[in-house]
Amino acid sequence: MDTLLGIYLNDQLAMGLVWRELARRAARNNRDTGFEAPLREVASAIAEDVETYRDIMRAVAVRVNPVKAGAAVVAERLGRLKPNGRLTSYSPLSRFWELEALVMGIEGKKVLWTTLRDAAGLGARLPEVDFDRLITRADRQRSLLEPARLRAGEEAFAAAGR
Repeated sequence: MDTLLGIYLNDQLAMGLVWRELARRAARNNRDTGFEAPLREVASAIAEDVETYRDIMRAVAVRVNPVKAGAAVVAERLGRLKPNGRLTSYSPLSRFWELEALVMGIEGKKVLWTTLRDAAGLGARLPEVDFDRLITRADRQRSLLEPARLRAGEEAFAAAGR
């Protein structure tokens, strides 16, 4: 059972690292725009969530798989090469895609916290971890990004001629 939990925790850590890197990149790409503030706040919160997650892994004596963690960061960087409708510059579709992906990651993180609390039994095993607060925190991250995601989608598809 703990072997399976370790695999699950390492897989989810890898995904968390992808979302963290994506959020940081999106914040950099949107410097000096109306999208920057919510992206910076969410990037910071996701980085804190990754550290909380590492603390949980330490508490249940699961070692980080450096290969999975490294591969996740490399995969995020390779994902930057996807077509965005422009050859060399950031496009409205890039912004929308980043925001959309971050929102999906945040929704997945809520499922993760619930899974760890309930299905994996860590709520009882780690009473010092406030999983309900982590779920509420994910809701806040989603609410910060949702107006930006909608606006970015409108801008992207207006630019595309709908």
